[in-house]
Amino acid sequence: MASALAVGAAGGQWPNVAGQEKTTITMWFDSTSGSETAECRIGAAVDPFNEQSTTVMVESRLQPNRWDATRTALAGGAGPDVVYTPGPAFAVQVAEAGQFLSLDEFATTYGWNERFAPWALELGKVKGTLFSIPNQVETLVLYYNQTLFEENGWAPPTTIDELTALSETINGAGIIPFAHGNSEFRDANEWFVGEYLNHIAGPDKVYQALTGQAQWTDPEFVDAITALNEAQQNGWYMGGLDRYYTTTFADANDALAAGEAAMKIEGSWAVADLNTFFGEAGGYDAEWAWVPMPSASGEAIYDLGIGSTVSINTNAPNPDAVAEFIDYLFSSETQASLVVDCGDSPASVPIEEGALAGVDPRYAEILTAQDEISRTGGYGYTTWTFWPSATRTHLVENIERVWGGEITVEEYLQGMQDVFDGELADGTVPPVPDRSATPVSG
Repeated sequence: MASALAVGAAGGQWPNVAGQEKTTITMWFDSTSGSETAECRIGAAVDPFNEQSTTVMVESRLQPNRWDATRTALAGGAGPDVVYTPGPAFAVQVAEAGQFLSLDEFATTYGWNERFAPWALELGKVKGTLFSIPNQVETLVLYYNQTLFEENGWAPPTTIDELTALSETINGAGIIPFAHGNSEFRDANEWFVGEYLNHIAGPDKVYQALTGQAQWTDPEFVDAITALNEAQQNGWYMGGLDRYYTTTFADANDALAAGEAAMKIEGSWAVADLNTFFGEAGGYDAEWAWVPMPSASGEAIYDLGIGSTVSINTNAPNPDAVAEFIDYLFSSETQASLVVDCGDSPASVPIEEGALAGVDPRYAEILTAQDEISRTGGYGYTTWTFWPSATRTHLVENIERVWGGEITVEEYLQGMQDVFDGELADGTVPPVPDRSATPVSG
């Protein structure tokens, strides 16, 4: 990976094959849980681009805690030219701070408006202006140690009641029910809040709240957050709050593969990391499997969202060069390579039939399931995609006050409603697609 990780030549220029100089642009890849996934993405997207482009060279950097480092750098007028955020709600905050360039002209030049699914591209807009390209259509599921389950005769749950009963059984056997931790990414809190809201209150109820037709304080939401809080109070998340707040993703995945923990609620992005911990790669004689996150009714619900966004730093010296790379990144061929080689979730662009041959069959099942549910309109809503930024911040940070006993579930939800009311009035709630067929891929 020397070529991908090298420092750029003096003056920000690289020679091309004809002896002319290439414009150098910068891009950071997250390496919080290790470098394997980051290096795979560089090999699938950056190296091929650098080889074929006669005008631009992408200089990649492995960056632990990329998002924290990025927003700190942006606030100081620095940062990479190609900017990743963890989702549309994050991108809105940065765009409103004037740290992203408008992409409208590039969208017209490269035909992005026709390439991307309309519902997805709308999520990259702030007051009608496109500032970010939604990347990685994804969902969350319940992963579990299949070998451990088979050894103990446990059946994967389909309802919340079954999940609760199974967690009690697992805990009674001296095994941690859920391999969860947020020490490296506090925003992981929202994975669990969002899943419980959608899967207990239901996606229709969440849709009503997001569109101002229902209140976050309604009894269905109280029941959902109460159930989540009880799971934390029972010590089911990594063995207790103290461990939840100090466990890394690598440690959580290792515990799951070792059979010290049994399950985890996480997104489709976790596949690549799981495959580095289970089986021969991780040194454990165990296999993982997945089922839809259980729901109150037992109905399969997949909360859809955008896993990250890509934008142009307002201080990028050469925005045209950055746009050239972004166009390549979101080509059908590059997206297929990222899925097959790295286990990524694809963006909402058409991918040629047969281009995903060789992908992990378990991951292919997740992609198929999320695509099918999006077409029938039975999907739920991820918080980092559909919640407005201040409401989302309240959701992430103040759930810890519920877990710590500082506020009640009702006070938490009232606070959410208060913040949401202000953002709804200001028109800063992200677009919420009508609950109908919404294709996510070609």
